[in-house]
Amino acid sequence: MADTDATGDRLEAFGRWLVRERELRGLGRDDVIRATKLAPAVVEALESGEESRMPPRAYVVGYLRAYAAAAGLDADEVVLRFQETAAPAGAPDAAPRARAPLRIALAVAVAAGAAAAGAGLWALLRS
Repeated sequence: MADTDATGDRLEAFGRWLVRERELRGLGRDDVIRATKLAPAVVEALESGEESRMPPRAYVVGYLRAYAAAAGLDADEVVLRFQETAAPAGAPDAAPRARAPLRIALAVAVAAGAAAAGAGLWALLRS
């Protein structure tokens, strides 16, 4: 029960952060509703952070991306903040998974560099 309360508190803080960021940009809730074409209840739920009012998790990420675009926020940052907020206490950190594409890109770059060096050496030895 304590984990649920902590998650609820974090979700409410996340909702307050959304409201603050929207207001800092001089936007009203109606502006976001018009721009996203989301139901007013959905935007209110996201901004309230009340777990019982939140849409199903399968939809929240898409809704948050639309909200971020309408409010001029970085969609990836908003989604990451939500995921960190909504994760139960003690859940494994998602950071290692987020770094995996960087590792893959680095491995591909190293392999490409090695292949280019090998091709250059091969051409040098053949001449």
